Amino acid sequence: MKKDIKLTPEQIQELYKFTRQHFVEHYDMQTELVDHLANDIEQIWQEKPTLSFEDAKKISFKKFGVFGFMDVYGARQGALQKKYMKILWQHAKAWFRLPKIIATFAFYYFFFRGLIEYGDTFALSIIGVVVVFGLVKHILLLRKVKKRQKLSGKKWLLEDIIFKGLFLGGGMIGINLFNIINISSPDVYNIFWAVFYAAIFTIMVVYVYISVEVLPKKAEELLIEYYPEYSLIST
Repeated sequence: MKKDIKLTPEQIQELYKFTRQHFVEHYDMQTELVDHLANDIEQIWQEKPTLSFEDAKKISFKKFGVFGFMDVYGARQGALQKKYMKILWQHAKAWFRLPKIIATFAFYYFFFRGLIEYGDTFALSIIGVVVVFGLVKHILLLRKVKKRQKLSGKKWLLEDIIFKGLFLGGGMIGINLFNIINISSPDVYNIFWAVFYAAIFTIMVVYVYISVEVLPKKAEELLIEYYPEYSLIST
């Protein structure tokens, strides 16, 4: 019967250092990879008990392929992004049901009337106000995250996905709308285009509101659900 060989706490810490050296900065991903490496190294020692820790580590790391940890990292990032987008979509759908649909129609009517009466001047003003508001709120959220990360000394992949990517979509919508309106500004006075732009502006406002007001609060629950120890530093 083969004797179980376990890694020491020092060797576990060395594996954490090893993942950081290979550009894995998020603590949750480091932990997942360290757990995988540790189990694999212990399995290698079952077959080759005289092998050194460094040699066993190299053998285990080679199993990740040419790109090292990046494939695993990318797969986990993609999975978390999909999960978070589903949550965003769930909150967005709520704006098209009672009672929030009343506010949605109010936004739409306000944008429609403004476009009919003031045209591209109104359109560009709305884009500017929404983008600036969202950007300021986003900066404040990032400061909060950075303070929390400094306190704990840990970065979390889901946390970065939530807070760093929140306003990207809204910002891109604003930039694209700005370019479209600059190209076709006379058409904004047309009722057809007013109907179209009013709908786009309504979606943009709802998206930005959900991103910088609703989802950050939901994010705390998600992070604690994924990382129980996150609750110790979330206050």
